[in-house]
Amino acid sequence: MRNFNKEAKIIIENYPYYHENTDPYVVLVSTVLSQRTKDENTDKATKQLFSVFKDVFEISKVNPESLYDLIKPAGMFKQKSERIVKLSKILVNKYNGNVPNDLEKLLELPGVGRKTANIVLYVSFGLNAMAVDTHVHRISNRLGWISTKKPEDSEFALMKIINKDLWGPLNGSMVAFGQKTCRPKKPLCSKCPLNFICPFLKLNKNPE
Repeated sequence: MRNFNKEAKIIIENYPYYHENTDPYVVLVSTVLSQRTKDENTDKATKQLFSVFKDVFEISKVNPESLYDLIKPAGMFKQKSERIVKLSKILVNKYNGNVPNDLEKLLELPGVGRKTANIVLYVSFGLNAMAVDTHVHRISNRLGWISTKKPEDSEFALMKIINKDLWGPLNGSMVAFGQKTCRPKKPLCSKCPLNFICPFLKLNKNPE
């Protein structure tokens, strides 16, 4: 019988992921910027934004247009600029500039879904939170841990089979695992630490 927690630990140990910045506001904004773009684009946009505006108070006072050129690398810059300015105004007016460490309150902010909220809760506040993005959704299904069609369904399915202390670390490690080894196309199965139990490998005769 498979031990999914043991397998999760193997991924976390082999693909450790460390967040350079744990400031709640920076993490929140960078995660909003990360939607539908690559990590390198998110990093560039985040650095450019905070090189000009230092905190939530400054961003809450500007027009969205002021952010366009700074966050353009992340794509969808007009929509993301509007969301960032709006959520910044809410944080200043409602929470004195602080990011709430509460899931429901985070979900009320513009542009913040469950993935973004859970990343903030874990990275910035150290709370047990299962953040599911495309990597986590795809890989957990490929490994046969769960069988779901949407990331939202994967979050709740994984919470039932994975120990709480692994919820937070799993997201970052799954992202690294998905980028380096368990890629969407042409996964490097020969280098995978879970190739001995992976049902995907058994069904595909010629992996790299």
